[in-house]
This record gives sequence, C-alpha cells and structure tokens, in this order.
Amino acid sequence: MSKPNLLNVIKSVIAAGIGIQSNKNREADFEQGSLASYIIVGLIAVVLFILAIVSVVSVVTS
Repeated sequence: MSKPNLLNVIKSVIAAGIGIQSNKNREADFEQGSLASYIIVGLIAVVLFILAIVSVVSVVTS
C-alpha cells in the first residue's frame, strides 16, 4: 500500500480524536504513515479546536 495522502491523514486524525478510529485503520496508519505528518495535523486540529471553543465562549459571553 502507498503512503496516505493529506486528506487521509486529516480523516484519520479526526476519527482518532473523536474516538471512532477502527483498529484496521489505526494499524494501517502505523504501518504506512509518517509520524511527523500525524503530529503536525494533530497539533493543527487541536489549535483549531481551541480557537473554536474560545470564539464560541467569546460570542456567548459578550
């Protein structure tokens, strides 16, 4: 199998983040994926999530 593209990495990180990642996909991520790409996409996802929470709280409290 070939390396996962960016869209597959994003889908995998989101699925793992919300807890619906299948064992088959997780194993494929560890076998074909690059650790750096998953870390970078994961960090970006966390930052976007935090910014979304801060924005919602800011709108609600203003």
